[in-house]
Amino acid sequence: MEFDQYLGFLAFLSIFTMGFWLMFFLLLFVIPYWLFGYFIEQIQIKSKKKLKR
Repeated sequence: MEFDQYLGFLAFLSIFTMGFWLMFFLLLFVIPYWLFGYFIEQIQIKSKKKLKR
């Protein structure tokens, strides 16, 4: 294995690892946080509409 191949392999491995952890972070933290906030906001909007009536 030559040095160029070694650098290419390391670049691939680092990009793949960063992508894996980014997907892990998005699926387990960002998306549930966004969905929870969306539903809480919708509940608040509905309760404000009920109070105005």
